Amino acid sequence: MPRFIKVATLEELAASGALELEHEGLILALFRQGDEVIALDGMCPHQGGPLASGEIRNSVLTCPWHGWQFDLNSGRCLTARSISQARYPVRVEGSDILVELP
Repeated sequence: MPRFIKVATLEELAASGALELEHEGLILALFRQGDEVIALDGMCPHQGGPLASGEIRNSVLTCPWHGWQFDLNSGRCLTARSISQARYPVRVEGSDILVELP
């Protein structure tokens, strides 16, 4: 049953920054774009690259290992269009970042 879990604080996630973290074996990548916090599966489906270390331009995340690209708004892979990266709902309560995890 999905539940919202506190995974970080806004202080840990610098403005327009990224953070990689692990929760119960799941690697998450958190991104902050303005006032929005986005949570994606943190491992690139191509060869497991660390997406939190990727570069973001115009809401497109590029994996640092082999350049696969993902739309941050949807999680959809722009390199292999049949693939979508899991994107998790996020709530911010005070300075706490909560992510809805399976």
